[in-house]
Amino acid sequence: MSKFSAEVKINAVKQFLNGKDSGESIAQSIGVHHSNFHQWVKLYKAYGEDAFIKNYTSHPAQFKLDVLTYMKENRASIRETAAIFHIPSPETLRQWKVAYERGGFDALHSKKEGRQSMKNQNNKKRKNEKQTEGSYEALQQELEQLRMENAYLKKLNALVQNKGKLPNKTKHK
Repeated sequence: MSKFSAEVKINAVKQFLNGKDSGESIAQSIGVHHSNFHQWVKLYKAYGEDAFIKNYTSHPAQFKLDVLTYMKENRASIRETAAIFHIPSPETLRQWKVAYERGGFDALHSKKEGRQSMKNQNNKKRKNEKQTEGSYEALQQELEQLRMENAYLKKLNALVQNKGKLPNKTKHK
């Protein structure tokens, strides 16, 4: 999929709104699918030229949930909802929807991409130290530790039993 500058999008939408050509013919002339072009028109009608200015924002999980709730309650399409909430790509909404269906509200929290800084590793150690006994995180950590110990002991027991079953081999003289 090729990228289009804001200027190209604005000129194409203005040409369509002036009634010079049909949306399909304009979309075909610039090499974009007509559904994407109509999405540009919706964005332009809702937000004007500002709709095509790139703004890289991180949305809080509650906002994502509100958008998905709106889409479900109003039976709005992903494209319509993206235009209403000024989300540049409908694919973003699709990803939120899939994440929510798989992992619930917790899956909507932003996860930073890329390499973590060294400071984050120190913070994780401090968080582990600060866990109070009985907290959810402490219990989860203890459960994981017990599961690992249990698995280790089962394997050790199986090895000991198998060793006893093996016939003793003696050296030939």
